[in-house]
Amino acid sequence: MKKILIINGHPNKDSFCAELAKSYMKGAQSTEAQCTLVNLIDLEINPNLLYGFQKRMEVEPDVLRMQKEIMEADHLVFVYPNWWSTYPAILKGFIDRVFIPGFAFKSKEDSMIIDGLLTGRTARLIVTMDSPRWYYCLFMKNVGHRSMKKGVLEFCGIKPVKITSFHMIKSSNETKRKNWISEIEALGQKQL
Repeated sequence: MKKILIINGHPNKDSFCAELAKSYMKGAQSTEAQCTLVNLIDLEINPNLLYGFQKRMEVEPDVLRMQKEIMEADHLVFVYPNWWSTYPAILKGFIDRVFIPGFAFKSKEDSMIIDGLLTGRTARLIVTMDSPRWYYCLFMKNVGHRSMKKGVLEFCGIKPVKITSFHMIKSSNETKRKNWISEIEALGQKQL
């Protein structure tokens, strides 16, 4: 049975992202996958990496719990809005505190080579944004997608990382949103 960890990175639990996260879970559970849905806003984690990597901070129970959930998962699903061309501060803080050296990656001694420690897992990014697709691709060069895919997940050994993005959210109508919710449920059924 596949274990899927779904992370809602929108700080509002009543958001469209939250609906998409629930829809993915509904689809995946219909195939008897074991799913865990986490709303980052519910976690008690200081999002500030106070000392960088120079000194370890006190590790909150929710950091340890999320590291355990990640280690037990076969597939990670991140659902979040694209704000300022990347992801919300709550998701960035989560990454900074949870994806730490010794857990998500390690440096080889006297080398610039990094070993990703989260191999054997796949991921899906489900991203909402108000900008048109062409603008985000052409002018912003998919900066948030590349950051999350290459700079975080693949860096830590998670591959493949697939991306589904929905554009022009603010101007979308109810029919379009229902179609997007159905599309995400179908992705969940395929466990992609």
